[in-house]
Amino acid sequence: MPLQNPQNQPFTNVLRSPHGRLLDLRQPQVMGILNVTPDSFYPGSRLGPADEAALLHRAEAMLAAGAAALDVGGYSSRPGADDISPAEEKSRLVPALAALRREFPEAFISADTFRASVAAEAVAAGADLINDIGGGTLDAEMLATVASLRVPYCLMHLKGTPQTMRALAHYDEDIVLTLLRFFRDQLDALRQANGGLALPDVLLDPGFGFAKTPTHNHELLRRLPELAPLGHGLLAGLSRKAMVYKPLGLGPETALNGTTALHVLALQGGARLLRVHDVAEARQTIALVGAR
Repeated sequence: MPLQNPQNQPFTNVLRSPHGRLLDLRQPQVMGILNVTPDSFYPGSRLGPADEAALLHRAEAMLAAGAAALDVGGYSSRPGADDISPAEEKSRLVPALAALRREFPEAFISADTFRASVAAEAVAAGADLINDIGGGTLDAEMLATVASLRVPYCLMHLKGTPQTMRALAHYDEDIVLTLLRFFRDQLDALRQANGGLALPDVLLDPGFGFAKTPTHNHELLRRLPELAPLGHGLLAGLSRKAMVYKPLGLGPETALNGTTALHVLALQGGARLLRVHDVAEARQTIALVGAR
């Protein structure tokens, strides 16, 4: 199983939006989470789809605190979340993207969706990156869509769906080897969808908490450097997740300190982008870890 990066356009640590905006990941950066959903796992992150003022206020605060990107989602991917229709997801996501683009024209904005049709409308509304929790497995048209749109893409590992993943947290082989095989295969499928040419602007996300036990999550975090041979930057989504708060007997609302501790490990393991609820604290972590 060759793991070297054979692509003719290697990842450069700079993501280039089809709209002309850039996300420079030569140094680690922070992506702020904006959930226009009523049921995300962390209540403090929820924004009503109709409350544009609250959305813009939180986005402004995140950008002021040092977020290099904003990630907007209209579909909750917590375990067992409701499976809303594409039309409902679009009704939440697209107006939010349009409002953010209007108020913050220079901001680098990601659309968190696993559906190709939603991704296409999001990019038309100004999204600079598609953040796909399914890594191309939940919609057969996703890889061809991002290839045709020439949009940066975050490819995450997941087994099953948000509704079934909790029951699928078992693996017949080493967890890191499983991810290496998955990413290899999905990157190859993406290359084929792009006429045999590699897309350089691709991030990989191990999918902490998605069809993985706490043991899997912490092993993946410890072994992040083993994903480096794939030749793509890593996004780490650890913020206030169960792997942080459950071992401490806490809840997501009191998991900031534990999140910071795990962010240190992620950065030491090579993460280039931290997807977070708490931007200022993540920026401080990057500044201190980078100063070692």
